[in-house]
Amino acid sequence: MRRKDREVKKISEILTIIDRCRVCRIAITDKDKPYIVPLNFGYFYGDKKLTLFFHSAPSGRKIELIKENPDISFEMDFEKGLIKGDIACKYGYLYQSIIGEGRISFIEDKEEKLFAFNRIMQHQTGSNENFIFDVNIVDKTLVYKLNVTHISAKSNYC
Repeated sequence: MRRKDREVKKISEILTIIDRCRVCRIAITDKDKPYIVPLNFGYFYGDKKLTLFFHSAPSGRKIELIKENPDISFEMDFEKGLIKGDIACKYGYLYQSIIGEGRISFIEDKEEKLFAFNRIMQHQTGSNENFIFDVNIVDKTLVYKLNVTHISAKSNYC
């Protein structure tokens, strides 16, 4: 990272940034070019491992590309606002961001699927409650997890 003064290293601070983000963009390989998809997500951190959870329809371009190559990159960010300057070059932005890499796998186990759904709902709503899900919808929805292998965070946030 070029701007070491903005690097965030403590996992507790990285998780705080993740808590502020609602959308994670995943970059999937499509032959010789990237394909980026924004997704709502949830996460779990335990045993010094970060796992991101996503859900979607069981088919489509994104799913086919993940099946071909489950190694992906991801990005998420939180914007606080514009820093105004007296001239254009003095303007800036207050933000926090995360980038990383990992491998996606599809969740088949019903209990793990419900856990992932709960983590997504809890993250998106800011609630710690356990949600109730329609079993028919759960059965029809594809749920997958990203086991994060590398992560870095940056903050320009006052």
